[in-house]
Amino acid sequence: MVKNLAITGRRKLPRRDTYVEIQPEIIELSKALQGLSLTREQLVDVGILIGTDFNPDGVKGIGPKSAVKLIHEYGRLEELAQRKPEISLSSEFHAIRKIFLDPNVTSNYSLQWCKPDEEKVIAFLCGERDFSEDRVKKAISRMIVTPSRDSTTLESYFG
Repeated sequence: MVKNLAITGRRKLPRRDTYVEIQPEIIELSKALQGLSLTREQLVDVGILIGTDFNPDGVKGIGPKSAVKLIHEYGRLEELAQRKPEISLSSEFHAIRKIFLDPNVTSNYSLQWCKPDEEKVIAFLCGERDFSEDRVKKAISRMIVTPSRDSTTLESYFG
């Protein structure tokens, strides 16, 4: 995963008058799993406990540290649910886990640059996903007027 790819430069810290430098960062799954002493399946279970796009609230009262501790102790959600019934897991956790571990993907696609349909982008991002219309319009205008879009590649950030 690449973190902060679209955010470069300085960022103001929340509730402070301090700024920090932001640079793109590569997060490697194998290193993250090793650092947390988790398997990929256990990382998905941690995500389910703290919340994902498919269960945004997670389990009430469980944050990242508690979730990792619980998965270290019980191994997986089924064991946790059996041994700690006071922790209320969604009945959907099997389906959510499947989305992450066995996603429906295709390799039948091609990518081509075309000018974005501004109305459709705004309808999707702002109307359906609650993004800021002003920010979306600014991003679209930068994308349209940047003549050298092909001159910058992902490799240039990490070369």
